[in-house]
Amino acid sequence: MASDNTSIFRDDLLRGQVGLITGGGSGIGLGISELLASLGMHVVIASRKPEHFDTARDRILAAGGSVSSVALDVRDVERVRAVVDDVSNTHGRLDLLVNNAAGNFYAPSATLSPNAWKAVVEIDLYGTFHCSQAVYPVMKAQGGGRIVSASMTLHYRGWPQMAHATAAKAGVDALTRTLAVEWAPERIRVNAIAPGPIPTEGVRKAFTPPADSGIPDRFAAADARMDAYAQERIPLGRWGTPADIAQMVAYLASPAGDWITGSIFVVDGGEWLARQ
Repeated sequence: MASDNTSIFRDDLLRGQVGLITGGGSGIGLGISELLASLGMHVVIASRKPEHFDTARDRILAAGGSVSSVALDVRDVERVRAVVDDVSNTHGRLDLLVNNAAGNFYAPSATLSPNAWKAVVEIDLYGTFHCSQAVYPVMKAQGGGRIVSASMTLHYRGWPQMAHATAAKAGVDALTRTLAVEWAPERIRVNAIAPGPIPTEGVRKAFTPPADSGIPDRFAAADARMDAYAQERIPLGRWGTPADIAQMVAYLASPAGDWITGSIFVVDGGEWLARQ
């Protein structure tokens, strides 16, 4: 089963708006950036890896979108504030923040190093807070805005070797609900999206047999294993795509999301329910 990535939204839905997407140069973040730009929003792609910028900008510009980019490590509070100030001063507004920057990897909890724990928690949870706090005065002054943060479903049931990421994302959920209530008087809507399995480079690597496995075409074998997983473990029978997540971001950024705040939307084809 393939996903139909055609947007249901009108092309000018977000015309005149400005969005800052952390981790927006690749994977899910790039899918979000591309869709928002196609709907008329000027997207500012922020990433720790500037090498992602050229490809991302070229794709968005080729499709007729408006885009700029900025180097940003969301763990650096002063840099976060400087980037937000620059975006708001340059464009006169900041309508949407997408907290998509994240870092995670498999590691046994018993041997997880303090630095490994710190790196993931600081990117996923601290970074989400730093960016959200930085956009607050801008959105308050302009009469409102939207914040959408990336969560996950793994902490709903526990997931071995992902203690750092599950703890951080559980914190993102709690932060989302708290900020939604606290900042509602300023008409700042704060929500989160918990994506299901999206076949990014990291996911494909996890399904790829080791080099010494003796399998002639290891990557073909990985694709077969991934297809089997989708059929067996995901009720809707397919992997998700960045476009699946982007559609929900666009919905929350649109007028349809005006009365939605403090919610965590699971977009996973039913996978987390089937894995309980």
